[in-house]
Amino acid sequence: MSKLSSPRNTETPSAIAQIGRLERVTLGERVHTELRELLMSGELAPGQKMSLRSVAETLGVSMMPVREAVARLVADQSLEVLPNRAVRVPLMTRSRFRELTIVRLAVEGFAAEEAARSRTQADLEAMQNYEDAFLAEARSSNPQADRAVRTNKELHFAVYRATGLPTLVGIIEGLWLKIGPVLNFDLKASPERLRTGGATEHHRRLVAAVNVGDGAAARKALIDDIEGAASFIESTGRLQD
Repeated sequence: MSKLSSPRNTETPSAIAQIGRLERVTLGERVHTELRELLMSGELAPGQKMSLRSVAETLGVSMMPVREAVARLVADQSLEVLPNRAVRVPLMTRSRFRELTIVRLAVEGFAAEEAARSRTQADLEAMQNYEDAFLAEARSSNPQADRAVRTNKELHFAVYRATGLPTLVGIIEGLWLKIGPVLNFDLKASPERLRTGGATEHHRRLVAAVNVGDGAAARKALIDDIEGAASFIESTGRLQD
């Protein structure tokens, strides 16, 4: 009987193993993350133009990763390319704004209710820290609008992350890429608006409700916050017809 030859050692690393060894964050991904953060935090306003060269110089990268990141944001309609090839934050129409608001009320309202059921102590501490920071900014004699809108975003997402549902958080991030810039028309309207616009009270109620596990109250506070801001933004007349 012939002797069976042992198979040659031709085993190659699995695809998963290769990905594990090669995994890295590209420059394009890092630029994309930074630009997403600016959009979601309301640090870029509707209609604001972006110089790709300026972005590259500010972040200390070449033009290629900036073009890559911008192309991704253009593809999901978070940025747009004008006929002269300039890039800007899209203008917001009244009908589009109302559509996004309706979706936000449903999705983010659910997230607030779910957060009240699932939050951890670490989640509660993060929410409280952001609420305190926002309140301090609102009460300041010289409030910094950029800091206020970023803190507002961080507080909201501390609540959404408390759901423990990454898919839900991703959906909300997609909404905030569109709505974030429009928050300039609210929180950056004036120091007086920041102090008296109602956001601080809505935030207080939201964090308190999540803290005691009251999902219905958390949803109501979140809805009041969104609706209050939406009503004011429409009243400014800065949305496109």
